[in-house]
Amino acid sequence: MAPVTDRKLLATVLGQRQERPPIWIMRQAGRYLPEYRQTRTQARDFLELCYTPDLAVEVTLQPLRRFDLDAAILFSDILVIPDALGQQVRFATGEGPLLEALDEKGVVGLQPERAMAHLAPVLETVRRLRAQLPADKTLIGFCGAPWTVATYMLGGRGSPDQWVARKFALEHPAAFDRLMDVLVETSITYLAAQFEAGADVVQLFESWALNLDDASFARNVMEPNRRIVEGLRQRVPNAPIIGFPRGAAGNLRRYAATTGVNALGVDFATPLDFVRDALPASLPVQGNLDPLRLVVGGDAMESQARAIIEAFADRPHIFNLGHGIVPETPIAHVERLIDLVKNG
Repeated sequence: MAPVTDRKLLATVLGQRQERPPIWIMRQAGRYLPEYRQTRTQARDFLELCYTPDLAVEVTLQPLRRFDLDAAILFSDILVIPDALGQQVRFATGEGPLLEALDEKGVVGLQPERAMAHLAPVLETVRRLRAQLPADKTLIGFCGAPWTVATYMLGGRGSPDQWVARKFALEHPAAFDRLMDVLVETSITYLAAQFEAGADVVQLFESWALNLDDASFARNVMEPNRRIVEGLRQRVPNAPIIGFPRGAAGNLRRYAATTGVNALGVDFATPLDFVRDALPASLPVQGNLDPLRLVVGGDAMESQARAIIEAFADRPHIFNLGHGIVPETPIAHVERLIDLVKNG
């Protein structure tokens, strides 16, 4: 294994500030790349793509062949966990993920004992990636954080306000706690297995951390994330972990302090001066360019990218978008962004 200092992104997660920030891009393997779209046709559906190591390795590596990125992120999806637990999951073109929504009885019927066998192809993808990646590239594993995954499991699909899941959590606290227990324990086991297979760092995607009051944020977001960090480090001592609580806003500092993540992803709506003033200078941060600026390119992209780099110049910083890259993004704009981050 290469020394930590040779993997600049991993070193940054562990608190080492770099002369220029390393960069990766959320959803960097995706529909904006023609080679991804071609590979996607080889799978019957999106889940088959995730569960076929030959194809998942290929799409994971595609952006690194085009761009001077510092990390590969495992190609998979946050909803492989509910699928592995026995909940029906499918991806409909133009509609996104659709699940058979859980009620109290459905929560009891989940099958955590079958999860890791079901996820074995994903772990095989991680092993193959580690063998094929250049020694200086960080390999990022991930899972969806429990609250975010639960919003899909309870609501049956994504929603702008997570109304169904929020209501379920308040009306059926015992069933909700049982669901979160299952998700926490399954996530710990799954992430530990990713480390064992060769991941350098993992990210917790808490994509729906917004729309919660203080008490619900503490119960639904911070406590489950804290339990995952604690449980994972019992199995993988000093496991490097990035937390990305999108929409956490004023709760960012509390989230970082409570969960114990190594690095904090910040979304594009988070003001740069808030990050500077509210978060400890020693805490590595990741982010936070608006994906729309990458679509538009030119000065709209470049001026904000420079502002982000300058704002975080005195702390460990991983350059990224503040959410995932979108299919409309021109490849030339991605090339320019990476060159700007790397070379100024």
